[in-house]
Amino acid sequence: MRSLFIMILIFAGVLYTNYEVIQNPVHTEKKDNNSTVQVVKKEKSVQVKKRYISKKKQKFFALVVPAIQKVHQEQEEQFQKITKELEAGIQSAQIAHLKKLYRVKTDTQLLLALKPHPQSIVIAQAAIESAWGTSRFFKEANNIFGMWSKDPNEPRIAAGVKREGKRTIWLKKFATLDESIRQYYQTIGRVKDYQAFRELRFKTDNVNLLVKKLDKYSELGEKYTQILSSVIRHNDLTKYDK
Repeated sequence: MRSLFIMILIFAGVLYTNYEVIQNPVHTEKKDNNSTVQVVKKEKSVQVKKRYISKKKQKFFALVVPAIQKVHQEQEEQFQKITKELEAGIQSAQIAHLKKLYRVKTDTQLLLALKPHPQSIVIAQAAIESAWGTSRFFKEANNIFGMWSKDPNEPRIAAGVKREGKRTIWLKKFATLDESIRQYYQTIGRVKDYQAFRELRFKTDNVNLLVKKLDKYSELGEKYTQILSSVIRHNDLTKYDK
């Protein structure tokens, strides 16, 4: 599973536009009327952009965050239940099913796969991958996390741009947001690229450390983890971890 490069660029543009508003305030003290008019126009443009970004984020938080919180709670309850059963020496049919689903053989590997990570990371990835809920894949396929599809028999949707101008990129299509979020957790829990992430999240909930292990999620690599950290920090997403 990889992030779509164009989607990241769109999001990054919005993000850094927001930074510019904060870090480079517009000054109105100019020597001539023409300059003053230009500054006023720029101020109005900045305000319009800020209102657009704010409205977009409000819609995203209202729609996506409750769904993430719901599924995260499901994952946490399942993790706690399976942990207790394994500690008691129980090998239930559910445990056997989960080992098959997550492609693991040992109890330890299963617990690594099942433990949910901080919601701030999930929300930030959802924001990046869906361009704050504005991407076509989000709107038409409930695909929040940019998850690709390799199975022609499953519901999916084609990207508008072909990879390297030749190969069609397909993304999974989900019936609900909940379904998309559950698939995301399964992917993080069983794909080899996230083994280091799983091992670290079992030891700590330190968001700053964990995001560094998600460089394989996107073709942007380390740059993706930097964007992820910025989104978490500038939107105070760790408040959802408390």
